[in-house]
Amino acid sequence: MRQFGEVTLGTIELFCLCVQSGSFSAAAVKAGLTPPAVSRAIARLEQHLGAKLFARTTRRFSLTDAGQRYYHHCRLALAQLGEAERELAGEQQTPSGTVRISIPTPLGQLRVLPSLPLFQARYPEVQLEVQLSNRNVDFIADGFDLAIRVRTPPESELIARPLGIGTLVVVAAPGYLERCGIPESPADLAGHDCIQFLLPSSGQPVPWRFVQGGKEVEIATRGSISITDDLLGCVTLARHGAGLLQTYRFLVEDDLACGNLLEVLPGFAGAGRPMSLLYPRNTHLPLRTRVFIDFLMEQVAGSFN
Repeated sequence: MRQFGEVTLGTIELFCLCVQSGSFSAAAVKAGLTPPAVSRAIARLEQHLGAKLFARTTRRFSLTDAGQRYYHHCRLALAQLGEAERELAGEQQTPSGTVRISIPTPLGQLRVLPSLPLFQARYPEVQLEVQLSNRNVDFIADGFDLAIRVRTPPESELIARPLGIGTLVVVAAPGYLERCGIPESPADLAGHDCIQFLLPSSGQPVPWRFVQGGKEVEIATRGSISITDDLLGCVTLARHGAGLLQTYRFLVEDDLACGNLLEVLPGFAGAGRPMSLLYPRNTHLPLRTRVFIDFLMEQVAGSFN
């Protein structure tokens, strides 16, 4: 029996079976063991880990926080072993199964979602679960395979595949500029209503970025309206004259083309934010995930520069 430290693979499988069955006795029936044998195996596992995995009462048990975390890791590891065995056995020559991905709302709406019918046509046996959210995800606890995020996170356990730089532009509705004037430099923003996008992680406004003297600089702005989570809501506000907005050029290119929005401060443009496709390091990637990564790099990379 394969061992992980002092823990056998069978013990890990038995632990997961207990969680999925809802009781030691039900797990014992499925595993062909006695309930005391299951209880002893879980006790040895808890002793080895130095943590309680189950909160027990006379009538029921539930996972502790440590148990919940350990279960997510074990479930992922067992699934990866199963994927590896199926691939080696030749059963995964056709990608199949579910891929879960988290994508920022605007990038998902305008760049990723329109391309997914093409992926569906290529790989009809792969199911995609897409979460549109700007919030950071925990790949293990939240059960995601992939995520697209602005900026490359420092965590060493994540692989980051660069998708390109989202170039920034400052825009406003013609009516707002007629009413409030046109800023000529970033310093003039102090006298304008600047629509604020709040970072979901901190609740703080995202600073505006400009190129001055060949270097990128960040400037704090102020405004009477702020939006959390959905950058497209900021575009709607700008379109209706609520103030100036710095956003990604690809989000407003149609509005600029038809005159709903006008670009301001073009002499200070050129700043941007990197976007990356993220997935956990040191994990076996199923074939379905690998082909979806390749598809995103083909269809999305560079599409918002």
